[in-house]
Order: sequence, then structure tokens, then C-alpha cells
Amino acid sequence: MERWQTVSFLWALIPAVNAIVFCLVLIAPIAGEGKTMTIPQLLRSRVFWVLFLLMVCAGVSEQAMSQWASAFAERGLGVSKTLGDLAGPCFFSIMMGLARVLHAKLAGNVDLTRYTAGCALLCILSYVIAVLPLPPAVNLLGCGLCGFSVGVFWPGTFSMASQSCPAGGTAMFALLALGGDLGCSFGPTLVGMVSGFWGDQLKAGFTAALLFPVMILAGLGLLKEKTAH
Repeated sequence: MERWQTVSFLWALIPAVNAIVFCLVLIAPIAGEGKTMTIPQLLRSRVFWVLFLLMVCAGVSEQAMSQWASAFAERGLGVSKTLGDLAGPCFFSIMMGLARVLHAKLAGNVDLTRYTAGCALLCILSYVIAVLPLPPAVNLLGCGLCGFSVGVFWPGTFSMASQSCPAGGTAMFALLALGGDLGCSFGPTLVGMVSGFWGDQLKAGFTAALLFPVMILAGLGLLKEKTAH
């Protein structure tokens, strides 16, 4: 605990190395010159708004669980803050990382919409496991399962955006990232507010967050309908 400054310095090395490596990355143009959509054109596109909704729901589904996983582990298992962090957000993050490695391996070999829909169903199941009156260790397993299920939502939505709206350009991805960030801010807030209303019952907050992977399923169906015409 006395050397926390050293730990912070070591973490700071990662974005410092990234800053150098990113300078060496070649970025392919998203669309040809003069062919990208303007922001007003994007805002008039129904497909864009469906994608934006998917990004908001992705952010909520991810952060609603991960930001409260530590407290959930501490209260459910009765462990220390350190063990709670390892059992909660650390477990969640490892599973999400594994999911994104798997997504990268499967890219181009599976139907992305169906794959994302399957992950949304898995996300719903993970939230259900977390809130059911089961042994605390089983509830915590729902946290890890949630981490695995949400791994594809953010990169998957970006991939679907490039397919369904190829002329969107940089502005589209910037706005979609904004939608994701809004969801990341709203998710933990929603869980906290609902939990507080029900006497600090985190399971009540997670039950409210369950709505958003359901909305992802609905959004995927709507996206398929819009791009089919």
C-alpha cells in the first residue's frame, strides 16, 4: 500500500508505449474522398440510430456489471476488498479479454449478427444467474459469464457499422464511441440508483440492467430489417 505511486507509474508505461506503437500503424481509409457521409446525413439515417442504440446498450451491459462486481463479491462472499477485486472485476476483465481474442479469431468466419445475438442471450443468462437466490459463488460466476458475453458488443457493433453503413466515415465511429461512453456512464449509475432505492440491494440494480442486453437483441433484429431494404 505504501508503494502505490510505483504501481501507478508502471501502469502509465502501457499508454506511453501505445502512443509510440500507434504512430507506426498504417490506417486504411474508411471511404474514398468525397464519399463519406456528413454528420447531418448520419443523424437522418435510421440505420445509424439503431447502431447508436446498440452502442449505448453495449456500454450499459458491460459497465453495469464490471463497476459493481467488486462490491458484489465482497457482500456476497464476505471477503476483503483485495479478494473482492480479484473475484469480481478481475475475473470479469479476464473473461472479456478471452472473448475478444475469440472474436478476433472468428472474424470473417461466422455471421456477426447471429454471433452477437448469441452473446446477448448469454449476457441475459449471466445477469439472471447473478440475481437469482443461488449460492454466492454461483452468483459470482454470473459476473465472469457476463464479462465473456459483452466482449463482442463494442467491436462487433463497429464491424456491423462498417458493413451496414460503409460511407459513414470517421464521424460515424466517433459518434458511436460517444454512444458507448454514454452507456458506460449510465450503466453503473442506473445500478447504483436502483440498488439504493431497494435498500442497497445490488441484485435489484442488476435486474434493471438486464433490460439492456434484451434491447441489444431487439436492436439487432431492427438492424437486420433496416439493412434488408
